Amino acid sequence: MADKHKNIVFRFGIVYVFIVVAFLLVIYKILTIQFFERENWLALAAKNVKTNIEVKANRGNIFSSDGRLLASSIPTYYIYMDLRVPALQENNGQLFLENIDSLSLCLSNFFKDKSKAEYKRDITAAYYKKLGAFRIYPKKISYSQLKELKTFPLFRLGKNKSGLITKEQFKRVKPFGSLASRTIGDIYADETKGGKNGLELKFDSLLRGTPGIATRQKVANTWQETVQVEPIDGIDVITTIDVDIQGIAEKALLDSLKSFDAQEGYVVVMEVQSGEVKAIVNMQKNEDGTYSENRNGAVSDMVEPGSTFKVVSLMAALDDGKVNVTDSIDTGNGIFQFANAFMKDHNYNRGGFHKITIAEAIHASSNIGISRMIVNAYGNNPAAYVDKLYKMKVNEPMNLEIPGTAAPNIRHPLDKSKYWSKTTLPWMSIGYETQIPPIYTLAFYNSIANDGKLIRPFFVKALSKNGQIIKTFQTETINEQICKPSVLETIRETLLGVVEGRLGTAKNVHSKYVRIAGKTGTAQISKGALGYRSGGKSHQVSFCGYFPAEHPLYTCIVVIREPRIGYPSGGKMSGSVFKDIAERIMFLRSTLKPEYFQPDTLRKVPKIPYVLWGSFSDLEKVTSEMRLPISGTAGSFVSVLPNEGNNYIEISKKTIYRQLMPDFRGMGAKDAVFLAEKLGLRVMISGRGKLASQSIRPGTIIRKGQILSLYFQ
Repeated sequence: MADKHKNIVFRFGIVYVFIVVAFLLVIYKILTIQFFERENWLALAAKNVKTNIEVKANRGNIFSSDGRLLASSIPTYYIYMDLRVPALQENNGQLFLENIDSLSLCLSNFFKDKSKAEYKRDITAAYYKKLGAFRIYPKKISYSQLKELKTFPLFRLGKNKSGLITKEQFKRVKPFGSLASRTIGDIYADETKGGKNGLELKFDSLLRGTPGIATRQKVANTWQETVQVEPIDGIDVITTIDVDIQGIAEKALLDSLKSFDAQEGYVVVMEVQSGEVKAIVNMQKNEDGTYSENRNGAVSDMVEPGSTFKVVSLMAALDDGKVNVTDSIDTGNGIFQFANAFMKDHNYNRGGFHKITIAEAIHASSNIGISRMIVNAYGNNPAAYVDKLYKMKVNEPMNLEIPGTAAPNIRHPLDKSKYWSKTTLPWMSIGYETQIPPIYTLAFYNSIANDGKLIRPFFVKALSKNGQIIKTFQTETINEQICKPSVLETIRETLLGVVEGRLGTAKNVHSKYVRIAGKTGTAQISKGALGYRSGGKSHQVSFCGYFPAEHPLYTCIVVIREPRIGYPSGGKMSGSVFKDIAERIMFLRSTLKPEYFQPDTLRKVPKIPYVLWGSFSDLEKVTSEMRLPISGTAGSFVSVLPNEGNNYIEISKKTIYRQLMPDFRGMGAKDAVFLAEKLGLRVMISGRGKLASQSIRPGTIIRKGQILSLYFQ
């Protein structure tokens, strides 16, 4: 028994000693690592752990006024293979060897840049070199391409077995291509540099968001990333741009530039009451003869406005009580001398206008008539004329959202830093010897259409975050009343005369469909220090006005510079573009009044009931009562097709997409409300009669619970 006890104690002692020794060894190793090998282990850890890695935030989107995407960032990917992963190396590379042929074939068929044999050769060579990051394809691929790539042999096993590595980068895209591209702007190729121009630059700090922070650790030859601080995505910018109006303006201008072989041209369309810029086009001719938006000249170009400025002079003189539009002015034979310089009217070779009224001087765009009017009124005190322009605030900087926006340069006779001669006043009165960006001229004409309120044009209506509006931009008034109401009414009548009057220079702008008021402008382009005559004459032609004239909705300016084909004419060149834009916009809005149509443009009223589209069951009830047969494919909702025979109703099935907003225009209230509620929308109705417009543009993606306003007339 004693021997047995001694044996147990002995064994326990051995275990105890072993534990003590092990413990001492552990303590020794800890101390060794802590004090002697510390730097080596820290260096090794640093190789396998990377901290404070920036996680990029998604750049905010830029939208049109109705929610259509104008600029967005989409992910793109570089693809690599880590050929060192254990799964590819174990069992003498069995997994790799079994799949390399089929993988190479798929890659060759997919990218079409190399043959199957070339892909197999390159990947196999990288495999035996045990490369950690072999680039499979030299270019970036899209997310959809990556999804398909992950279905290929070997890759479908996942990154841990296949070694597939993706490096994500974001590419800025514009879904509507070049539409308003200079205004939307661009970003640098290196997205970290942010916006390059346009709204991308102006709102860069908001669009780019706030990056996050991540830690990257190497585990089993694979890097795993853990986000410590989540990135904050950028804020979305909602512009005032209307995609449809922008498209109309771009096409009209581009067609005209090509027709006249012009060097460049601008169009700006603005909503009268709000000041929202609905379209802005800046086209410059390239060396190869094509046109593109290379700079935003509509807001940045310091140009002499020419005859469009005559209306500013007329307003100043009328408001100061210096003249009446019924006063007569003698323009002589079309040539008149001011000091040591001669001024000509455009018809001087036909003997001039002789004695005409001041209103007719505007209609006919008589340089002599307007210059003599201003010289007679302010010749003894030119400072009073310029002071009046300043009081009207036509020179006020507007601080527009587009980077590079210029401000008017209207010199003052008391400013000794700027040259003022005896001929400055007469020439300034007709739009020379002063520089005004086109958008400022537009803002002035908008004040005429807007009952005398000079407002700031603007390009951004709201900022949003996660679909919620966080800030809106309101109309900003620069001058509450640019002139007396009586003067304003006179100016309006005078501008109508430019289009509709006997001597009007814009007779070809007259439209059968929409009434237009405005002013032509034809200005010789100065060659700077070389003057106007050196190197041949070149011209800028323009038309600025508003429509419909009785109840203005839009103002528009069209500028064409250096046309090489045809005689330079603001009415025939710029005016034709303006007319095209005005008619198309009004057709788009479907607000044309019956009196705008000539009798021969109206179709004969059919004997059958006409419906754009609506409920088939309701239509069937009506046609049954009228004993009219129905032909075509029926559905819950149908369109009625034109049928000149008037002996039956021809229909077609109307497809409704649950995710997209239908075009309700032309429907009755009952059908419209029924369909809207069926789509999960909340409906608000105003007016009665036929549906004229809707608050959400057709084709827009909709969500349940969204409010839709329907306007009947």
